[in-house]
Amino acid sequence: MNYTLYKNSPVGDLIIYGKKGLLHGLDFFKKDLIKKDWIENKKEFKDTINQLTLYFQGKLKEFELNLKPEATPFSAKVYEELQKIPYGEVISYEELAKKIGNPKAARAVGNANGKNPIVIIIPCHRVISKSGKIGGYSGGIDKKRKLLKLEGTSIDG
Repeated sequence: MNYTLYKNSPVGDLIIYGKKGLLHGLDFFKKDLIKKDWIENKKEFKDTINQLTLYFQGKLKEFELNLKPEATPFSAKVYEELQKIPYGEVISYEELAKKIGNPKAARAVGNANGKNPIVIIIPCHRVISKSGKIGGYSGGIDKKRKLLKLEGTSIDG
């Protein structure tokens, strides 16, 4: 597996990892994410870095990358549907559950969101609670607020 770091994003340092042109993960940097057999290779992620830079500058609304998240069949459905949420818009966990054809699975959808291995690009930050409150976020509520604000959406709570 190859990896690189994306430094100084508005939501902190990010780790990007994958192999053979496929993006397996983008996460908030924690040293323990890097495995001993991983190789640092910034070149492999040039396109990802360019698209993230444009996104953070407000110049990119849709990513065009080859994604390969590790996921269960249920989570894969959730991640696929997350990518359909337009930039600057939010939906509830319940709405997302309905969109994947499992209307009673709002809690399971929330769990899949929390395990999203490709944050930002698979925009789990665009999912909020049914009451309109911000809900949870694996990177922390402050990061979720920053991402939503960057996209022109502000949520209270």
